[in-house]
Formats: sequence, structure tokens, C-alpha cells
Amino acid sequence: MATRRVRYSPLATDDNDDAINRSFDPRFDYTPKALDKVPWKSIVLALFLLFLGTALLFLSYFIFTGHMGGERSQAYGLLALGVLSFLPGIFNSLNVICFMYVKY
Repeated sequence: MATRRVRYSPLATDDNDDAINRSFDPRFDYTPKALDKVPWKSIVLALFLLFLGTALLFLSYFIFTGHMGGERSQAYGLLALGVLSFLPGIFNSLNVICFMYVKY
């Protein structure tokens, strides 16, 4: 095993990080303007995934029940794709709704 030859220097002691009477700390005064914007792209993507997943789930249901022509393998494929697009769609939709409710 190779030995590492790293020289560490002690930290400076002149910092006054533990001052109790500090009235302004710039580390916690960060308010970006990006948080004030409405996330339209996220909303559109969440709604698109939600509606696509819902449509695919309905198509698979109609194939399973015989109201629409098709084989059962097609219904299983549509069911899998519907679940894979519905779950992120509903999660992101609820996430955006909760974010907008808390924010405004």
C-alpha cells in the first residue's frame, strides 16, 4: 500500500464563528428569485404523464374486459406502460400542488 505524504495545516483560530451576538448571518439570508417562479414545465410534464397513464390504463381495461379488440399480451403491455407513466404523474402532480399550496 502506498503511503500518502500530505501535510495538513491547522485551521485559523481568528474566525469568530461562535459569536452569540451576531445579528446578520449571510449564510441564512439566501432567497433566490428562482423560488418565486411558477414551475410551468414541471406542471405540464406532471399533467402529461398523468393523462397518458390514465389513458393507457383505460385502454388496457377495455382490452381486458372485451369492449375493445386486442390480445391479452397487448393489454398487459398497456397496463405496464400505464402504471409506469401514471405513478410518476400522480406523484409529481401532488408534489406540485402541495408546493403551490405551501408557497402561496
